[in-house]
Amino acid sequence: RKKELAEETVEAQAGDGRVTVVANCTQEVRSIKIDKSLVDPNDLGMLEDLVTAAVNAALASSRDKMQRELGKISGGVKIPGIT
Repeated sequence: RKKELAEETVEAQAGDGRVTVVANCTQEVRSIKIDKSLVDPNDLGMLEDLVTAAVNAALASSRDKMQRELGKISGGVKIPGIT
């Protein structure tokens, strides 16, 4: 089942969709897309914040999906090491 989770992906966005992150359900970021309108050498802090927010949202969605899938398999029994 872990192989299947590695192939399933979730997507999260930040900055009104100008930063998009795709992650798989084993917590690996697969891609990051950034709208070129965000690339401002004078305001890299905003871009960094949006990328961080999108990555964190994608990883949270990935964890949630993994827990739901594992819950189906385990019948709701908590598996040690999976939070």
